[in-house]
Amino acid sequence: MDTQSIDPLMKLVQTLLDGFAVGGMYALIALGYTMVYGILKFINFAHSDVFTLGAWVSWGLAARALRLEGAADAGGTPVWAVPVVLLGAMLLCGTVGFLIERLAYKPLRAAPRLNVLITAIGVSLLLQNVGQLRVVFGPYPKSMPALLPDVTLLYVAGVRVPVVDVLVIGLPLVLMLGLEWLIFRTRVGLAMRAVSYNTQTAALMGVNVNRVISFTFVLGSALAAAAGFLYALKYVGLKQPADTTWVMLGLKAFVAAVVGGIGNVRGAMLGGFAIGLLEFLGVAYLEPLYRDVYVFAVLILVLLLRPAGILGRAAVEKV
Repeated sequence: MDTQSIDPLMKLVQTLLDGFAVGGMYALIALGYTMVYGILKFINFAHSDVFTLGAWVSWGLAARALRLEGAADAGGTPVWAVPVVLLGAMLLCGTVGFLIERLAYKPLRAAPRLNVLITAIGVSLLLQNVGQLRVVFGPYPKSMPALLPDVTLLYVAGVRVPVVDVLVIGLPLVLMLGLEWLIFRTRVGLAMRAVSYNTQTAALMGVNVNRVISFTFVLGSALAAAAGFLYALKYVGLKQPADTTWVMLGLKAFVAAVVGGIGNVRGAMLGGFAIGLLEFLGVAYLEPLYRDVYVFAVLILVLLLRPAGILGRAAVEKV
């Protein structure tokens, strides 16, 4: 085989696969940021820790599903393990998102934005430190059990595409299409858009504002949990819950939301994939050590040239 002629194409295809995989995770996390901002006009900086929680809960549920390596040693992975672990992580993180909104943010809706920001940082630190307790996840890295067989589904330009990559790329697309339908084709989505436009007017029109806000937190947290589940499947090794790796992943997802247009659901999807592709193209063709620099350089560029983001619209204040 002439490796000189095929290697560049294989490198490009592999880079695009990795970029789309990570971009889908960024998009799922960014959706939580952008939905909360669209309704309450503040950034929930504890959202990245819900993503971390989703990854670690997935590890805990997977370990139990495989009976602490018993099923893996016997050579059989339960068929139900993947959907059960995914739904379990989404359910638990959705519950955590609900509690965060009700206990931490709801009492501060009329408070200054600085108070809410400080509270969000406090909730973030709380989740990080609770996660390090030995009775929860512990202070040490863990390895995600193998829920999927190492099977190649297809080859693209000579690049092996295993089943885990198909899931990591395909599931975010399915979830985002489902979210698109929910927001723009259902009464719940209509209520969310009404509250986002004007809370007081929506309440006067009969919309249960508290219920819509809580549902938004639950939905965003569930999507972050799905991203955490996919991250654990893809990269296997999980850093301890307070590791800076999780913080950086959350920041990049926030950048994706801003680049796409904070408050715009479709913009968050676009921004997630754009940031993922940019990051891996930079690593593959420029300098790997600067992978984070590429992301934040694009953020600065977008803020200078189009502050509202790619699909965002500038807010006009009347005086």
